[in-house]
Order: sequence, then structure tokens, then C-alpha cells
Amino acid sequence: MTMTAVRTPLAVLHRDGELMRERIEVLPRKGDDPPRLQDATRVGAMRRIAAAKLRLCGLDTVIDEVMVIVSELLTNAVLHSGTRQVALSLRIERGVLLIVVTDGMPGHARRKAVGEDSESGRGLALVEALARENGGSWGTGNAGAETWCRLVLPRRLPDQPACSSARCPLPLVPLPDC
Repeated sequence: MTMTAVRTPLAVLHRDGELMRERIEVLPRKGDDPPRLQDATRVGAMRRIAAAKLRLCGLDTVIDEVMVIVSELLTNAVLHSGTRQVALSLRIERGVLLIVVTDGMPGHARRKAVGEDSESGRGLALVEALARENGGSWGTGNAGAETWCRLVLPRRLPDQPACSSARCPLPLVPLPDC
């Protein structure tokens, strides 16, 4: 007999605090060479860690969007910053998920106008579209050394229980009515 486990999504939590802060070591690219395989693999690992942290805290509803945003922002940092270390943090502040990628190198990320047949250059347009779709925004800070994106988290319905603090160690805080 074969058994299949079906997991019901957890209720969306509204807890303020840091969900994750991780760093990866990368080597600066030479010219227009593609990033090293190890660096590209690290971006994928960070994306999966972010998804696991969100899932653990009951934020399943934003995982798909966050995975795309994390991939795009980290990839931009690896490709364009020339730095040796890139950091990713996820934080909840008053019902908003803040995603920040820091590369420590000044210079602002900008959307590019790309042709229909271009194979790259659409990442920040995706980030902007996903942010807008989720009531948020994106931008740069710290003289361009960090790129951030904000997503408004869906409100928890009154009949949905919050998961226990053993699963997600952030203190529960009430959200203002919208």
C-alpha cells in the first residue's frame, strides 16, 4: 500500500522580527564571464533556505514570489557588484516582509530597457511587478550597496490559528486594521 502525505498550508503569521540573515562568499567575475558554478549554486541554496524559513513561519502564501525576488536580487549582486560577499536578510516589520540583499559595493540597481529577443535584463522588472502585485515596492539604499524589496503580507483570517512559537521564534504582534 502506498501512502501520500498531504500538508495543509499553515496560517499566515504576522510577527515582527528577523527571519534570516545569511551570507555567501563569491568570487568577482572577470569581464563578461558567467559566474562560477559554485556561486550560482550558492544563489540557489539561499533561495531554498529562504523558502524553508518562510514555510517554517507559516508564510507559504508568499514563497513563490520571494523565491523569484531572492533569485533576481542575489544574481544581480553576484553578476554586477564585483564583491566577495553577498548577504540576504528577510525581516517582518508591521505586516510587511522586507527582503534585503547587501553586496557592500556602491552603485544603484536600475531597470534596463531590453529588446524582445534579449536573454537577460528583465530581473528588476520582475521584482518590481511582484512587489507591486503584493502591495509593495523595491529600491536601493546605503549608496546602492543594498537592494531591497517590500511585500505586504496577507492578513491572517480570524479563524486561522497562528503557529506556536516553537515553530517560529518571533513574538506575535497585532496588525492595524486596513
